[in-house]
Amino acid sequence: MREIRIDDETNARLEELQSERRRQTGYSVTKRALLAQIVDEADESWDEIVDSFRGSAVPLSASEKATTRSGRVASGTDTDEDDIDDILYSGP
Repeated sequence: MREIRIDDETNARLEELQSERRRQTGYSVTKRALLAQIVDEADESWDEIVDSFRGSAVPLSASEKATTRSGRVASGTDTDEDDIDDILYSGP
């Protein structure tokens, strides 16, 4: 059997879930059994889990995105690759 390490916060949450299950059913459950059940249920709703990670990558609302875009400034000067090369690679 393999062992996994979990942080204190996750461990405390598992203990809360164990306690909740015991209160609701009158039966105890091991962390191992609880995790197995969580994994089984996660397997059944895999698309939702994947989407939950996608959604948290950039949690900006449409108005926040608009605000960010409005802060961009154009100088009014067209710049092409040659101009950039001249600025970067020509001497003072």
